[in-house]
Amino acid sequence: MKKQYYLILFLVLLMVPIYWMLNMSFKPNSEILQQLTFYPHEFTLKNYQEILSSEFWRSGYINSISMALMNVTFVTITALPAAYAFSRWNFRGDKHLFFWFLTNRMAPPAAFMVPFFILYSNFNLIDTYWAVALAHCLFNLPLAIWILEGFMSGIPKEIDEMAFLDGHSFPSFVWNIFLPLITPGIAVTAFFTFMFSWVELLLARTLTNEAAQPITVTLTRSLGAGGWDWGVLAAAGVLAMVPGAIIVYLVRDLLATGFSMGRV
Repeated sequence: MKKQYYLILFLVLLMVPIYWMLNMSFKPNSEILQQLTFYPHEFTLKNYQEILSSEFWRSGYINSISMALMNVTFVTITALPAAYAFSRWNFRGDKHLFFWFLTNRMAPPAAFMVPFFILYSNFNLIDTYWAVALAHCLFNLPLAIWILEGFMSGIPKEIDEMAFLDGHSFPSFVWNIFLPLITPGIAVTAFFTFMFSWVELLLARTLTNEAAQPITVTLTRSLGAGGWDWGVLAAAGVLAMVPGAIIVYLVRDLLATGFSMGRV
């Protein structure tokens, strides 16, 4: 019973910041600044109405979704063949190369901020979706390779050999046999890739100005002449959690299978 109480306490503490942000999102700024209330005394939907009617906020969400989906596409297409090579073949320096990929994921984004800015400035990519989506590949691609390699290594190599003996070409084997077997791994990879790209701030702020700034940057640049509008910021934070919640709901079964099978 004690373990259940600890779990309930943990969940309550975990939900407090989310509840407080939801609570603030339905309050006017005057109530937020004047008194501490555990529920809205002056309930309002104006904060959400301002976000949904403002091009400034809508463009931030659209930009974030576009960049994150581009990053998921780039990372998944690139990581699948790389992970297959690491899981199926042994070659000189494979373990060192694999570890080097992971060290890129461990590096802080600030270390690559200036090189990315100079590189993309020379290619006129600043303030574009491409700049942020490609920059996020540096950190998401090693993680994707690591996750997918764990799933692929759990599939016996004999399946490959039997498929080739049955007359399958390599593309036919990959599309019809191999990919269905690692679908949970692809779902887990896409989930982590999307979420890391969705919440990243430093590179997105450095590589965008106005046209392509994602919602994370929009939140930090929403200071007006009257100061911070805390109710609008809270409502924006609540809406920023919606895409992640939708993705978790849509692929929840694959995620559950993936977390129980792979290297996560």
